[in-house]
Amino acid sequence: MVDGQIILRPDGYYWCLPNDMQEIGPFLSVEEAQADMQAASGEAPEPGETLQEAESELGISDWIDPDTGEPAEGWSNPHLDRD
Repeated sequence: MVDGQIILRPDGYYWCLPNDMQEIGPFLSVEEAQADMQAASGEAPEPGETLQEAESELGISDWIDPDTGEPAEGWSNPHLDRD
């Protein structure tokens, strides 16, 4: 359980943590703001963690398929350059 605060602004609902001045939002409802706050509690990157380290923790491949521009996932055929 995250001990955060929900704030109503003219453009929607925001949430913030007690020791943090950053407000996250806007959300259309209190429920959406609470759900996002709960989801963010376990997924915050560690200070100094790089994108590559975070992706590696999640098991995301670091090889990008040049044909699709997407990360390669699972088994794939060899990619041979033809000159």
